[in-house]
Amino acid sequence: MSSLILHFVTPPIPYFIDSGKHKFLPGERHVSRFSINVFDIIVVNRGRLHIGENDNEWVVHDGEAIILRPDGYHYGTAACEEETDITWIHFQTFGAWDERACLDECLDNQNELFEKHKQEAYLNHCETCSIFIPKKFKLSDKSMDDLISFNSFDHDPRSLRNWKKQTAFQQFLQRIAHEAEQSSDSTATRLAEKIELFIRHNYTSKITNAMLQATFNYHPNYLAKCMLKVYGLTPIDYLQQYRIEQAKRLLLQTDWSVSRIAEAVGFNNPPYFSSVFTNKQGLSPTSFRNKLVVQEELARTLPQ
Repeated sequence: MSSLILHFVTPPIPYFIDSGKHKFLPGERHVSRFSINVFDIIVVNRGRLHIGENDNEWVVHDGEAIILRPDGYHYGTAACEEETDITWIHFQTFGAWDERACLDECLDNQNELFEKHKQEAYLNHCETCSIFIPKKFKLSDKSMDDLISFNSFDHDPRSLRNWKKQTAFQQFLQRIAHEAEQSSDSTATRLAEKIELFIRHNYTSKITNAMLQATFNYHPNYLAKCMLKVYGLTPIDYLQQYRIEQAKRLLLQTDWSVSRIAEAVGFNNPPYFSSVFTNKQGLSPTSFRNKLVVQEELARTLPQ
């Protein structure tokens, strides 16, 4: 069961809600509860915890953690054999998330989840990305240091405590995601990230597979394989998607003509830009602008 992956789409980044500590005495077990409406990270600081969620069961040992779903049935599967100390952290996210059996399944479903996120989070022109967190994981020394720092803010005044814990929680979650990434195919991940940055910085220019091959000194097929593994898109598909996202931003934030926007985001042929945009968004650039601008103006006229 430890291969399960939680897939979060951002922005926004998952945010901290509440936290605490608890001690289970020998013979005690985790309480049963259903749909607590928040994600629950349980870190075992000492001892061993038997925990179940829906049809899955785990044993979480000293120095390990598990993330329970907000919509699941959680229960203790057996009593603790020894005193067991845990730290629990509740957090939530706004928008789309999923849980899959492995990273490959997450990547296969990535674009579908992005579209779901944009609908749920009302992000009409925001570039989304993924955060992958293991369901169950071993904490490194650095992750444990992050947790100690997080818990140290319990002694601060309430006016400061939540601000500090929010920042510390994000650092903790980022560390977990980064360490999980390093344990996978790190070479492919690093190369995909370099390609993604290159595209972001040069998307207004003409980018071809031949140019990418010359820049990164790898065959285009391998570059495509790396990008597909990490982003679910080939470099050229990612380039096109990024250009469309930038075009959506300009359609909503400027009064530029469609031709000017097409040129600004790297399309030298405005009719081709309109065709690609319509195919991706289901609306022409002009219709997209009119629909969103009208919605925003209508919202401003409604009573508060």
